[in-house]
Amino acid sequence: MTPEQRTIVLIPVPFSDFSSTKRRPVLVLSTTAHNLRSEDVLVAAITSKLTRQRNSIRITAADLEQGTLKRDSLVRADKIYTLSKSLLLKQFGKLSEAKFRRVLSALDKVLGR
Repeated sequence: MTPEQRTIVLIPVPFSDFSSTKRRPVLVLSTTAHNLRSEDVLVAAITSKLTRQRNSIRITAADLEQGTLKRDSLVRADKIYTLSKSLLLKQFGKLSEAKFRRVLSALDKVLGR
């Protein structure tokens, strides 16, 4: 599967200590052009725990231009992974351009830009 930028996909996400993985949704950050020519994609973690967290952007079903989202969730701009496309299990939807720009803005803050 070669995902487009802004898609939400299910993947096995490693715990921060790399001791194990758990199936979780993530947002594809890398460009579609990059994803077509690379074996890896850059993604941001998504959580349904809505406790306020710095550098997180809330998303709802209304923020998707395609697909569905079972619960309101947070995109974690401070939890970024580079993963093999072979790990992608299922596509859920595609985030709107406007909400994606907010995610990128949060990522810029994490990077000190």
